Amino acid sequence: MAKVYGFLRREARVLGPTPAYSTHSSAEAAHSGYEHLTYELDPHNRWMPDLDDLRMKVKYNDSIAAILLINPDNPTGAVYPREVLEEIVAIAAEYDLFLICDEIYTHIVYNGHKTLHMSEVIGEVCAIVMRGISKEVPWPGSRCGWIEVLNRGRDEMFNTYVNSLLASKRLEVCSTTMPQLAVPRILGDPRYPQHLAGRAAIYEARAKEACALLADIPGVLVNCPSGAFYITILFEPGVLNSRQKLRIDQPVVRQTVEQMVSNGTANDKRFVYYLLGATGICVVPLSGFCCKRDGFRVTILECDDAKRRWTFATLAKALREYLGS
Repeated sequence: MAKVYGFLRREARVLGPTPAYSTHSSAEAAHSGYEHLTYELDPHNRWMPDLDDLRMKVKYNDSIAAILLINPDNPTGAVYPREVLEEIVAIAAEYDLFLICDEIYTHIVYNGHKTLHMSEVIGEVCAIVMRGISKEVPWPGSRCGWIEVLNRGRDEMFNTYVNSLLASKRLEVCSTTMPQLAVPRILGDPRYPQHLAGRAAIYEARAKEACALLADIPGVLVNCPSGAFYITILFEPGVLNSRQKLRIDQPVVRQTVEQMVSNGTANDKRFVYYLLGATGICVVPLSGFCCKRDGFRVTILECDDAKRRWTFATLAKALREYLGS
């Protein structure tokens, strides 16, 4: 990610989704020296991209050189259907942009969705697709990733940019030789599709379990994910304030939390601190994802069934108590 953003001209901007994955947003902001440019994902439409907002941002900002999308999305777990991808490709073609598509979760889809690669809808638009094995291969420490370049030869400026990325990588002395040798054997094994399907089924069951426990809480919007292993819980506008609390029994912990929230902390971050202090459950505030909405992201990675059910049942109870305080 640092390479892809860092080798753009400084004035060239990448328009990304909000809520944003922080590695993308921080890398783009660091490259440009300005706040990350974003288009909205709509929580009332299953976190689909607001295509009207995206088009207007592109139309009225000629510094935008590329559109970023993450599919399946982190942090929302949304999976974009073909018609959404095709419309984003059409916008890129109309305004002579290239696409950056992060497909790190591309084989973790469920709820009736199928993997759809950007290469299947890209047409003649230039694109960089980010792929890797860290999310789907059970190999701790194997952080092997790569980019796939689509339609490189259709634009000389894009081709020059890609050449600069490749030249930079050739100067590096570190190597991922072992995973590079292993990846073709792993991904080419006839048992691999069954492995992917089995993991997707596990995440689907966990997502449905968690969303059932979090459903029907007044002031809270929960979209059940269809990919990756995250759920983003959104607070409806106006339901949070700076007076709400959870009971924290340990005095030292209570004093620490009260001190941390005493200096104008964002409302969703305030909830996160109180949740951690009261229950030991750690989630990530949505305000940390380059987002102006209040909410938080939680994972469904816990393998201990009893502990996971306790976590989401306790989280639901804490939400009701906090919003009623």
